[in-house]
Amino acid sequence: MECKTFEIKLISATNLSDVREKFKMKVYAEVTIAGNAKTRKRTLIDKAGETNPTWNVTMQYMIGELAVQNEGIEEVITLYCKRKLGDRYIGEVRIPIKQLYEQHANANGGSANILTHQVQSSIGISQGELKFSFGFGETVTIERPSRRKKMLTAGAVLLLNLTISTVLGQVIEIPLFMDAGRGVDFMIEQMIEKALPVPEFVC
Repeated sequence: MECKTFEIKLISATNLSDVREKFKMKVYAEVTIAGNAKTRKRTLIDKAGETNPTWNVTMQYMIGELAVQNEGIEEVITLYCKRKLGDRYIGEVRIPIKQLYEQHANANGGSANILTHQVQSSIGISQGELKFSFGFGETVTIERPSRRKKMLTAGAVLLLNLTISTVLGQVIEIPLFMDAGRGVDFMIEQMIEKALPVPEFVC
């Protein structure tokens, strides 16, 4: 599979809408490719900047050629305010990976790879601005493990966990409220989940 390194650095946000009112804003950002949970990464929480948080956090992905060829595959950056009673959504930035790749190619990796985008709410209202930089590496070929190989690997992990659990008398990776039979079922479910195919736009 043909893949590229995609690197994004979340620098800061400015003039975010204050979604807390009575308490200090503590903001973090979450990044996904096309909203897929397997690609989710997040910054630390900025506890000082409130509506003008700073992170300077770099994240890396290996993405397939499909991601730079298809307008429908977007980088999604979502901002949240940390709260004890549940984090509150602030807004998001959505940009097609293809658009970023074309801009990177035209800029030759120069300063044009630093962008400022409007953060928008779910109904399109501006919630402030997000500043970030990005870049792409050379194309490399990666052999993706077959579904059978992933199942065998996950099965080996399952067997090892069950063996450790039996020998040590401890349950490994099984929630404590489960009985032994349900625990085995749970681990099998996890094995199947881990063996599910990864989207073609991710290497």
